[in-house]
Amino acid sequence: QVQLVESGGGLVQPGGSLRLSCAASGSIFSIYAMGWYRQAPGKQRELVARIGNGGSTYYADSVKGRFTISRDNAKNTVYLQMNSLKPDDTAVYYCNAARSKSYWGQGTQVTVSS
Repeated sequence: QVQLVESGGGLVQPGGSLRLSCAASGSIFSIYAMGWYRQAPGKQRELVARIGNGGSTYYADSVKGRFTISRDNAKNTVYLQMNSLKPDDTAVYYCNAARSKSYWGQGTQVTVSS
């Protein structure tokens, strides 16, 4: 069992930056692939970025070059650094841990607006 708690969301102007954090507890963090997903109103949840337990990364085309996913296994935490934010990035962002099962956090709202 894994518990995930996201933080760091908020309101930011276009072009601004935010860093999301996801703290994990309850299991051996380092063995899980960790991901950030987002869901905008009226849209399906989509994968934004993922980092494997070996450190390999994947990014959706829409965020490549702007977002960076990283993990600190000593702190049981995964991060999503978001730069050059756009209004289209507005969504609830969810942290995910996956191995044989998949676990989700409660989500954190990111709003990009002037």
